[in-house]
Amino acid sequence: MNTNTTKLDYLYRYGALLVIAGVIVIFSLLNENFLSYDNMADILRSISIVTFIAIGVTFSQIVDGFDLSAGSTVSLTTVVTATLMVWYQMPLIAVLTLPLLIGVLVGLLNALLIVKIRIPDLLATLAVMYIIGGVHKTYTKGFSIYNNMQMTDGTKAPGKFTSEFLWIGQGKLLGIPVPVLLMIGAVILVHVFLTYTRWGRQMYVTGGNREAARLSGIAVNRVRTLAYVLSGVFAAVGGILFSARVGSGQIDAGSPLLMEAVAAVFVGYSVLGAGKPNVIGTFFGAVLIGVLLNGLTMLNLPYYAFDIIKGAVLVAALAATFIHLSRRRTS
Repeated sequence: MNTNTTKLDYLYRYGALLVIAGVIVIFSLLNENFLSYDNMADILRSISIVTFIAIGVTFSQIVDGFDLSAGSTVSLTTVVTATLMVWYQMPLIAVLTLPLLIGVLVGLLNALLIVKIRIPDLLATLAVMYIIGGVHKTYTKGFSIYNNMQMTDGTKAPGKFTSEFLWIGQGKLLGIPVPVLLMIGAVILVHVFLTYTRWGRQMYVTGGNREAARLSGIAVNRVRTLAYVLSGVFAAVGGILFSARVGSGQIDAGSPLLMEAVAAVFVGYSVLGAGKPNVIGTFFGAVLIGVLLNGLTMLNLPYYAFDIIKGAVLVAALAATFIHLSRRRTS
């Protein structure tokens, strides 16, 4: 029995990494171009936006919450970023700063509903998701934003996406895509924050047992508020990167990304046997999803079947995590 338990623990700890390795091997055998540097760079670049969104969701999960509004926040900040350049010809510093402030405001709104008014997190962030979705469509009147677009009064938009801004999403530094460098830097910084700082440790304590955290002197409401603000900020970064990558402001850009981000977070539970939300696991979860979608695309699988794969990955991750946690509780 002990041997079986050890094997199961080993599979739980390293199973996700073994799956990633196995998927890479399979796709590389099926397509000789899969393991090329350009394709690997494309995979990492494609998951950079999802990873930023997933990091934000990870923060909300750490404090035993959930942020369903992250996808809508991406959509809103994507079109705001685009309009600041195309409609208003704002300088780059404003284009980068104002969407981040929007992310902060969304996080504060979520915290107000969840922490102060005490609406359950799923219901509160679901409501905010719909509100933000309506706001960003009303703001753009349902139109995507692009260079030289025709305005409702018949004139042409005066501004355009600048090369400096597009470099953030499309450029390279030392041969490495800029979004990849930003993603890796964010993962490292957040890991250090969660592991080695007082605020990071307080987030985990708060999520583990809120009442015990309060009795130990932790400002629980402040910690939970910080988590939702960070979730909003990281979603806003995802929105900025999306706009810089595609060179336009697409309405509903974040809707399909939310599911991928959530799947990445839950896959991350099982990476190295963490059993809890963690940024390193979230990153590897995003890698798994990115590898799967890229490989299936190269095999010419119809795009409309991709949601089946995403759902299957999420089910498998949830099953592995909760079966393992159930075994630990019963033992």
